[in-house]
Amino acid sequence: MSVLDKVIAAVTPPESAEARIKAREEARRTAMSGDWLDQILTHHEQIDAAFDRAEAATDAGERMTALKELGALLTGHSMAEEAVVYPQLSHDHKGPMGMSYQEQQAAKVQVALLEELDPLSQDWVDKLGHLRGAVAHHIYEEEGSRFLKLHEELPPDVQARMTKRYREETKRYGAGLA
Repeated sequence: MSVLDKVIAAVTPPESAEARIKAREEARRTAMSGDWLDQILTHHEQIDAAFDRAEAATDAGERMTALKELGALLTGHSMAEEAVVYPQLSHDHKGPMGMSYQEQQAAKVQVALLEELDPLSQDWVDKLGHLRGAVAHHIYEEEGSRFLKLHEELPPDVQARMTKRYREETKRYGAGLA
């Protein structure tokens, strides 16, 4: 395990699967059909499924194909969030906004490092597991508090503008996002 992996593991407390499910269910109840939060939740589900495919892959080619798909999803999703949602967090939620940026940048670095490893090695499996844990924690923070507070606080006109802009950014950077 690299030093960076150890740091990520140390600062990323694992939530229980039940806590993550509960947070997502609450976020789904809060989101309006098609709004920015609903789009983000759909992307989170796609990212979860991409991790499942990467973990289930059995040969080097399948693993690298799954990793490329996962990397594209993570990058497209992060670019859309950073362009639309994080600026809204900057008004009253600077701490969570800063953490969100750092977490997404760390995920991009980890994907790049995974691309350099032998996909059939235990190091690759371990790093993928650490990446999944870090991304799961990031998603939990967004679904459990960061984005719920923002969704509750913003007026309808800002919500509508964010929904439109998030859809535009997803199309621009989407790389497989629905």
